[in-house]
Amino acid sequence: MTRLDSEPLDPLDPADPLDAGREEDLAVERRPRTRRPGRYSVLLHNDDYTTMEFVVHVLVEHFHKSPPEATHVMLQVHYKGVGVAGVYPKEVAETKVAEVTAEARAQGMPLLLTIEAEGGRREAAPGR
Repeated sequence: MTRLDSEPLDPLDPADPLDAGREEDLAVERRPRTRRPGRYSVLLHNDDYTTMEFVVHVLVEHFHKSPPEATHVMLQVHYKGVGVAGVYPKEVAETKVAEVTAEARAQGMPLLLTIEAEGGRREAAPGR
């Protein structure tokens, strides 16, 4: 089979002599799959002293909730005893807990935050 110079080459043509054996010459290196970091829920716990307004403030400022969303989570904390502020990788969850706990203590609030792995295992806040 001869080709004329005017015929365009088809890169997918299996009969193309330039592609013959090319696949066998390639070395394909398998790389391990990258694991996604674990996800952790930041939980707010109810107490008798932290004000509802402060909980809403924390949810808006630190967890970027809208005021209606923050109010909904605050009411869950108030009536059910616990509410989810957000779900993050472990390091981010720990940082959020530390920042909010520091602000709560500075305001004289005993607000308790914990983190819980997606599987349901709770961990105490850092420094507790």
